[in-house]
Amino acid sequence: MRVESPAISATPTEIKLHQVSKLLEISFDDGNTFKLPYEYLRVYTPSAEAVGHGPGQEVLQAGKAYVSITELKPVGNYAVAPVFSDGHNSGIYTWALLYKLGSDQQHLWQNYLDRLKAAGLTRGNA
Repeated sequence: MRVESPAISATPTEIKLHQVSKLLEISFDDGNTFKLPYEYLRVYTPSAEAVGHGPGQEVLQAGKAYVSITELKPVGNYAVAPVFSDGHNSGIYTWALLYKLGSDQQHLWQNYLDRLKAAGLTRGNA
């Protein structure tokens, strides 16, 4: 599912991985802090594997409820690339995308759940 990254000027001041609760906590210099579940990050991966190479090519990501982030690699001064426990490692999450995922989390998560239900899929299995 493609999420357009807005132009933002906020940059992270701190990023923490909470392995027990499976949350990525990211604080920005504008005072906002977001706690993003690993599953949420995985299903909204910006990689071509999930979003395709154009409109209409998106692949719904199901069965990711138990995914973890095993490593978080920096990408320059503008992004991170998580390595997920299911082997997925090709998504580059820019600061703007992480900010968008944080600020629109409730809406985007509900959209994902609705799409899963419509497809007859669940969070726990593909």
